[in-house]
Amino acid sequence: MNTQTLLSSLIAVFPNARATLALNEVTLVVDAKDYLATAQVLRDHADFQFSQLIDLCGLDCIDYQIDPERTERFAVVTHLLSVRLNQRLRLRVYAQDSGNAELPFPEVDSLTDIWNAAGWYEREAFDLFGIVFTGHDDLRRILTDYGFVGHPLRKDFPVSGYLEVRFDDTQKRVVYQPVSIPPRELTPRIIREPGFAHTRI
Repeated sequence: MNTQTLLSSLIAVFPNARATLALNEVTLVVDAKDYLATAQVLRDHADFQFSQLIDLCGLDCIDYQIDPERTERFAVVTHLLSVRLNQRLRLRVYAQDSGNAELPFPEVDSLTDIWNAAGWYEREAFDLFGIVFTGHDDLRRILTDYGFVGHPLRKDFPVSGYLEVRFDDTQKRVVYQPVSIPPRELTPRIIREPGFAHTRI
């Protein structure tokens, strides 16, 4: 099945979603409330048969919106593969705020009941972006330490982090302490003579 046929099928089956074709890749953007039902159809429908989830990751859109009409900060992108029909699909959903004033985390449904492979990927997105996957049966950190503060792939996370870890010889244990590295600018300053960009060679 070619990408144009897949695009036409997606538009027909999901009229409330936005399906696009760019660089020979098909992307389907759905609302958070339709995410789980859409994933189920994508796996089971005869025109799609996306039996494999090959990747899932988080996105922080604080400074750049992929879809200009969306205002949510966080998104989840899932890449699906249909072995039988030899087609691929990018499924994107924007995470809704949890609505909890004490724990204002972005939240989307978990896909673990549809594709088992989603489990580890969702834990990674939770760990690095702080996206909560509702219905995940083991949502805990997977890459950072249990005492880690924050989510390191959020764009507002400081490069040096908040805490540093070291082994204390006197206490004979690992201790956490505030970062002792002074903040510094790593971007080199480039000074050029006036009119440099307009000079003809």
